[in-house]
Amino acid sequence: QLQLVESGGGLVQPGGSLRLSCAYSGFPLSSYRTAWFRQAPGKEREAISCISSDGQSTTYLASVQGRFTISRDNTKNMMYLQMNSLKPEDTAIYTCAARRFYCSGRPEDFGSWGQGTQVTVSS
Repeated sequence: QLQLVESGGGLVQPGGSLRLSCAYSGFPLSSYRTAWFRQAPGKEREAISCISSDGQSTTYLASVQGRFTISRDNTKNMMYLQMNSLKPEDTAIYTCAARRFYCSGRPEDFGSWGQGTQVTVSS
């Protein structure tokens, strides 16, 4: 069974940066497309970014395009989200997810989830 564990969240000032990590175990990461989602209080979960199994293809939510960068290292079974120029509206619980087929922006398409890590952007 695929297991996912996020780390790297925290409190950061507006304009600051954070790097989130997602560690996978149970199956080779190279078999999966992987994604980052976030959910702010009172809002629905939204897809931030997705990356193909070989890391060559990525997609981004329009509001994070140019500020966030998704990457992965299949040799280490790790995925990352570099977040720059953070804004208060980026405050949310960030969760990594995986699925075997094509990248998707729909949470219901993903069968494996981490527990989430809190990101708070505030002065």
